[in-house]
Parts: sequence; structure tokens; C-alpha cells
Amino acid sequence: MIRQITIIFFLVISFASLAQQRQLQRRDGNTLGTNNREIGDAPKTVIDNREKPPIEDYKIISVENDTTYVDTTLTIYKDYKYNYLRRDNFELLPFSNVGQAYTKLAWHFDEVDLLPDLGAREKHYSYYEVEDIFYYNVPTPFTELFFKTTFEQGQNVDAFFTTNMTPRLNLFIGYRGLRSLGRYQNLMSSQGAFRIGGSFESKNNRYHLKTHFVSQDTNNEENGGLTPIAAQQFLAKDEEFDDRSLLGVNFEDAENMLYTKRFFLKHHYKVVKGNDSTQNNQIRIGHTLNFTDKEYWYNQTSPFFGYGESYKNSNLRDEVEYQRVSNLLYAEYRNNLLGEIAFQVKHSNYNYGYQRKLILDNNTINNRIKGDIVSVGGRYHKKIGGFDLTGDAMINLSEEFSGNYLKAKARYRINEDAVADAALVINSSAPNFNFLLFQSDYVNYNWQNDFDNIQKQELSVNLKSKKWANVSAHLTQINNFTYFGLEDNPNGVTDTITGISSAQMVKPSQYDGNIGYLKLKANRKFEFQNFNLDNTLMYQNVFEGEEVFRVPEFVTRNSLYYEDFWFDKALFLQTGFAYNYFTSFQANAYDPVLAESYVQNSFELEGFHRLDYFFNAKIDQARLFFKLENFISIFDGNNNFVAPLQPYRDFAIRFGIVWDFFL
Repeated sequence: MIRQITIIFFLVISFASLAQQRQLQRRDGNTLGTNNREIGDAPKTVIDNREKPPIEDYKIISVENDTTYVDTTLTIYKDYKYNYLRRDNFELLPFSNVGQAYTKLAWHFDEVDLLPDLGAREKHYSYYEVEDIFYYNVPTPFTELFFKTTFEQGQNVDAFFTTNMTPRLNLFIGYRGLRSLGRYQNLMSSQGAFRIGGSFESKNNRYHLKTHFVSQDTNNEENGGLTPIAAQQFLAKDEEFDDRSLLGVNFEDAENMLYTKRFFLKHHYKVVKGNDSTQNNQIRIGHTLNFTDKEYWYNQTSPFFGYGESYKNSNLRDEVEYQRVSNLLYAEYRNNLLGEIAFQVKHSNYNYGYQRKLILDNNTINNRIKGDIVSVGGRYHKKIGGFDLTGDAMINLSEEFSGNYLKAKARYRINEDAVADAALVINSSAPNFNFLLFQSDYVNYNWQNDFDNIQKQELSVNLKSKKWANVSAHLTQINNFTYFGLEDNPNGVTDTITGISSAQMVKPSQYDGNIGYLKLKANRKFEFQNFNLDNTLMYQNVFEGEEVFRVPEFVTRNSLYYEDFWFDKALFLQTGFAYNYFTSFQANAYDPVLAESYVQNSFELEGFHRLDYFFNAKIDQARLFFKLENFISIFDGNNNFVAPLQPYRDFAIRFGIVWDFFL
């Protein structure tokens, strides 16, 4: 009911916005937020003495106060973000249905934390982290609507509205929803994310506040992938099975769900305001509150033979919950000579676990991991000449969960076109809670471990230049890498008819060697009149620990397209082909009980070519997109996998729209 009410609410807002916009356009034929090449080209039919605010006044502000503005242009980089995640997924290979898991083609290690998280990482791709929520300052109400078709029945929508109640108070509300039936049996995805928040600044500019509330649910039917027999039928490209619903799957009665809520508050007060222009000798005190609540559960009507023995013969249900409340206090001093220096102290209360203890023949698996952690640290920021220097460090004052991190970054603006930066990240933290404690109705999925901290060090260098290229290099070393892998099951057997085996079982493990990982990435766009060629190439090398850490050596994306203005510049057109390829590697498999990927040694994911045809258009503030996905499979069929027993997407025609409204 809440979802329906929310959608109706946004539709009313959107139609009202459209009506207001049409009224404005009747008074003034000029539009707001067009592509740079068309600004000022639209003829005015009726003179309106009121000036419309420039697009730069519609500000988007990160939690760390990095500021951009609403971008209504149509570029190839917008096309890369026309997906459910609303971000470039170059380093991800999606499963067959929208809202499912992904196969990682590359890894990131720049995120740090002092405490473990819940786990179930394959259900966190669409999760709104604190850094994913932005704040706004707009001269007029602003609405954005996103719509895209899915597979078979369903749709993907994202509606957002923000307005300034006063020049100092902004409020926003948004809802993202997904429902996609999928083409294979028992593979429906249903997701929703509601977000609301705002920002405030006092009249005397001493008090500043940012806050938001997010509620998200990610529900997936799980089929365990194709059966061994169905996998052979899929590989053979048998026309009888072009209807994918005819292919057999491992089970038809399972689902998992991640439900999360978060309340976030960040505010500060300038005890000493300092000079209004330079903010010299400013002193501020601040507080950040983060309350996060997560629940994960897995349901299955009948036990699956491949997972081994179970404690129940029907209606299996695994359910775990996690709460975390963090309060951070800091004091910051700003001086033109010394820079910005902050000292901070943080208290975190965590509670992870189950409703029962599990008593086995040889040991007892507890039901809870909970406690309190106090952390201390500091931040530093200083501009010296053309350099922008930042540093952030914290350490846990606890023996139960020791942890620390250090982040240092130096940025240098070479000229108006180019900027370079180098960063160092050092982090020591415990593995996620599902590595340490897990309970299930499946016998093999019960464990309690005392793993060492994961030690991560990453050095990165980035160069961004519109004239030359965007280049990045990441060198990472990991000690005590923790992963899910396969172990022999002494009680395992193989079904001779179906080929399904319980001879191996998924277990958490900690690697006793080192992981050495190099990632090089470059992007360059070439232009010739109205034709463009955008190239992204990534090279990776795992020079230590390749037996548990695997990525493709090369990944590439090449987009050849035409763009121009048509119909007296009333329409901006963009059309062409996007080609993707990666080299073969042993991709991780997917486990629906854990909602995690795990290392396997029996399947190699062969690199395959993907070709999409796209047609994008911009009319006024509306951006329409149309895509023929996996276009090459029309001619040669599709028998590609993204993970063991998990097929890649077939050819599909999908379309959608992004529409901005400025009242």
C-alpha cells in the first residue's frame, strides 16, 4: 500500500510539474538545462520579464559537501547509467534478470570501515550507502522521473522530488521500485527503496544540518541456476528451449530478502564563526548519528539435495538481524596557515545474531555477537599552492574488534583541463559477520569462526583530462583475505539421474598467503564531425593469490555512435553500437542461501562478445532511450554464462525515459 501511495504521489507531482512547465513555455519558448550547444538557440515567441534560474543554481551536494549541479545534457556517459543501479556498470556482469546478483569483473578496495557488516553482499549492489544520498539546494522545485522496461512482466521506476522551503531549508523525497518476472522459472525480482531527507542552514550561518531516512527491501525468487541437464540443453542452443521457461532449474520454491532501514544525521555548529570570507580561525563542533537496521532471510519449502542434510523436511527458514548505532563527535579548527584540523571520537553499538543457540555433538554455535566499540581519530585538509591535501584516520580502542584505517589523498590541478590525484588507503578490520557466525536449517551452513583482521593496502593514481584521456592505476595488497569456498562433504553423494551432487559444501575460509592485485584503466573519446568513438580499456593482473582471487585479464568497452541536432535543434539525437568483451577467467559461483559468491575450480567463464544497439534522444527536458541488448545473439544465439549454471541475458528490446521538471 505504501508503494502505491508513493507512486501516485509522484505522478501527481509530475503532472503538476508538466503543467507548470507548459505554462512557462507558453510565456517563454526558451528552456532550461539543454545541451551546451543548444543554449540560447530556441527562439522566444513571447517575452517574459522573469529570468529563469541558470542550471548551475540547481545544486547537488554530497555528504562531504562536494557540490555539482543538475545535468540535463545527453552524453554517452549518461547512456552507461541507464540501468537499475543508475551508475556505470562497466566492471559488473549482470545475471539474467534485473535486480539479481552480478559477477565482478573488477574489485574496489577504497572503502574503509572499523566494524564488520551483515554480509549478503550480492544483495547490496543497489543498497543506498550514506555516500549515495545527496542533498540539494534549488531555486525552484525540481522533479526527476526515471522509467525503464524489464524482462517479461514488470517495470523499473525511480521518482524524485526536491524543493527549497526557504533559501536555507531544502527537503527531498524519492522512491525507486523494481519488479521483473524474468525469463527463467522462479526468478522474479521485487525491490523498493524509499528515501526522504533534507538540509538546513541557520540564518547566521552558524548551524548546518543534513539528514535522511532510507528504507529498502530487496526480494528475489531463487532457482539455484540451471540443472546439469538443462545447462547442456542451453549450451547446445536447442531451439526447443528458446522459451527459457522450459529449461529445468534446481529448485522452484526458494526466495531470499534483505530489508534495511537507516536514519542518518550530520550537523555542526560554528562556535567561533571566523572571518566571513576566509573563515580564518573558525572553530566548529559537530555530531554524526547513524542508526542502521538490517534483516536477511532465506526461505525454501523443500530442502535441496545439493546442499546436503537439513534439520527440517519442509518450510526451511534462515533469518538473521543486525543493528548498529554509531555516534561520532568532532571538534574542528580552521586556520589559513595550518589548514583544517579535526579531532573525533566515535562510539558504536552493534548487535548481530539469531534467535536460537545451536548445540551440536562437538561444539555449540552461539546466537549473538554484540558489544560496544570506542574509536578515536582525526582529519586534516590543507591547500598548498596547486595541491589539495586531505587525510583521515581512526583506530578502535577495543580488543574484541580491533581495527584502524588511514586515508591520505593529494590532488593537483595541472590546468583547466586536467587534474591528477594520488591516494593511499590502509585498513585493518574484521570480516563481515556472516563469516564469523551463521546459522541455517541446512546442516552444512552452520559455523562460528574467529578469523584474523583483513589487512588491506591500496595505492592509487588518477589523471582526468578531457583533452587527452582519463587514466587510473590501483595497486592493492591484501593479507588474511577472507572468502567463501568449497570443501569436501564427507557425507556427500551424487544423484546419477539429475547429476546434482552434494559432494562439496560452501564454507568460509581465510587465505594464509598474500593477495597482490594491479588494475589499470583508461578512457578516451575520439570525435570526427558528428561521429564519436568512446573507448574504455582495463588491464588486471593478480600476481599473488590467484587461486582464491580471480578477475579477467582484459575488459573493454567500445562505443561507436552518431550524434547531432535534428528538426531545427528541437531534438538532440544519439545512436550507435556499444561493444563489450572480457577475457576468460574462473568466475565465482553464486550461493542463494548466503546471497554471496564463492570461489570454485570446476568452471571457467569463457570471454564472450556483447553488442548493443542504442538510440537516445533529448527533447526539451526529456531524455528517451531505446536499446537492442545483446544484439549479436540474434544471428548466433546465446549460450553464454555469467557464473556456473547462471545464463547470460538473451536478446531483448528495452526502452525508457528520464524526465526532468523545473517548476
